Amino acid sequence: MLSIHLNNLSFFSYHGLYDHERVEGNFFTINATIHYHPDGLVHSIEQTVDYVSVYELIKTRMTIATPLLETIVMELAETILEKYPIAEDVSISLTKEKPPIANFEGSVGVSYSLKRK
Repeated sequence: MLSIHLNNLSFFSYHGLYDHERVEGNFFTINATIHYHPDGLVHSIEQTVDYVSVYELIKTRMTIATPLLETIVMELAETILEKYPIAEDVSISLTKEKPPIANFEGSVGVSYSLKRK
């Protein structure tokens, strides 16, 4: 099995359940892993999952303000599997770097894995 990884993608977006999150925004980090079995040795971009186009897909999705992080990771995983027929499974993690929680130091996040049926 071969894996494509996109690590520590950083975005400033307006995701959140509360009004002030959708106004002030926050920093987010995404990690994505896509697994597949190539048909032999990979010599061209057509034989693999193009991480540049995966990045563009993620970047575009991060511009759509969404109340729940769970929605974002689930939609991203489904979209990646739809776009890349060779992809067998996808794992996405999304971290909100500075959650609006009083006296809280750290980050919060969600992860989602999806396998092709």
